[in-house]
Amino acid sequence: MRMTTTPRPQIVDIEPTNVDAEPQWAHADATDIGKKPDPTPQRQDAFGNEEFAEVKYKVLRWWQGGLLMVSETISLGILSLPAAVAGMGLTPALVVLIGMGLLATYTGYLIGKFKSRHPHISSMADAGEVLMGRFGYGLFGTAQLLFLVFIMASHILTFTVALNAITKHATCSIVFGVVALILSLICSLPRTLEKVSWLSLVSFASILSAVLICMISLGIQNPDVIISATVETNLVTGFTSAANIAFSYVSHNTFFTFIAELKDPKDFPKALALLQTVDITLYIIAAVVIYRYAGADVTSPALGSAGPLVAQIAYGVALPTIVIAGVINSHVAAKSIYISLFAGTDRMHKRDWVSVGSWIGIAAGLWVLAWVIAESIPVFNNLLSLITALFGSWFTFGFTGIFGLHMDKGLWFSSPKKTLQTLLNTFAIAVGVVLCVLGLYSSGKAIHDNPGSASFSCTNNA
Repeated sequence: MRMTTTPRPQIVDIEPTNVDAEPQWAHADATDIGKKPDPTPQRQDAFGNEEFAEVKYKVLRWWQGGLLMVSETISLGILSLPAAVAGMGLTPALVVLIGMGLLATYTGYLIGKFKSRHPHISSMADAGEVLMGRFGYGLFGTAQLLFLVFIMASHILTFTVALNAITKHATCSIVFGVVALILSLICSLPRTLEKVSWLSLVSFASILSAVLICMISLGIQNPDVIISATVETNLVTGFTSAANIAFSYVSHNTFFTFIAELKDPKDFPKALALLQTVDITLYIIAAVVIYRYAGADVTSPALGSAGPLVAQIAYGVALPTIVIAGVINSHVAAKSIYISLFAGTDRMHKRDWVSVGSWIGIAAGLWVLAWVIAESIPVFNNLLSLITALFGSWFTFGFTGIFGLHMDKGLWFSSPKKTLQTLLNTFAIAVGVVLCVLGLYSSGKAIHDNPGSASFSCTNNA
């Protein structure tokens, strides 16, 4: 039935007896039994009953969700990890890589558990509303949208760098940026993640192939490089390298949207396990192997260490990843706006001109904004690092720890297991704070030290 009073879903009070309908995996331990449910009113999920809907959203299988998460998390940033290893030494870097991967797994689990407690959540904005009411909705929603648009802009910029490298700057960089804008918009037209998930297969094969090309090339060129398990470093270099490793796991801001479109939300732990198994394994292999054969002077990204020809080939192979990872982020951004406009109405599931036109208009507006940002802001990569430090650290570590404390309120030290969870949640918040402060310092210093570059420039940025 079409609602005329508000575009948001109706609030439905959930009686205490309904708490057992929550997926079993979401229960932390036996101490939860008998606990009073959260009295906060909850809403139905954003998509409602889709039995007779023209457009169905809740059809995503767990492995499709996992591949979407892999494609959104692992991009060309993986080729910056070898330089982080060189900055802090092999052994400490491995400890940080594995430790941060395990912590990201735990915080991802917390997001799934928080979603199961509050079924209406489909974005970080909804989660913010649970924590802090309408102020939290606006704060979290604005932060997530800003973060996603800057990530989209980074993919446009990376696309122009790649084409400049491949073509040896055959034309104006602005033209390459427009090509990236049009191509990304076309790929963003599907309204459901199930359709986008098939692109994630191409994206994963693309980045895996690019990494293999880089590793094999370096192994052939530099078979006798000698490295040390530890290196002499300073506090700033070491902590900055650790932060770069931690930021490679920063992708949790999209998880609520992925879970909302799963056919069975109870399958989220399997999707999360797929993501974390793939990214931890691939990060370790790429970082260690490339550092082993490139040595302490490895560049960031590592393609530069393998030579210009290999860089051209690898960039060409990585083009699908550059586009598709940006498209996944744009889908989450567009979906958050689309749901805020049409949730609870029949527009969500229609294929009429208003529904389709609204989706295309939202996606186009976001990509045009991202293109303007990519072209207009000097030292863009450093600014992106600042935005990632400001928002990504909280979405992946800080806020997720708060979610855990919120769910266990009143039971923080009620049992040994709850005590451990409380300590983990507090540690996640502390990691978010440290990454935010350290990231803001290092990126701010880089922006200050960089002389800048011209806006809307045709010059070669490869």
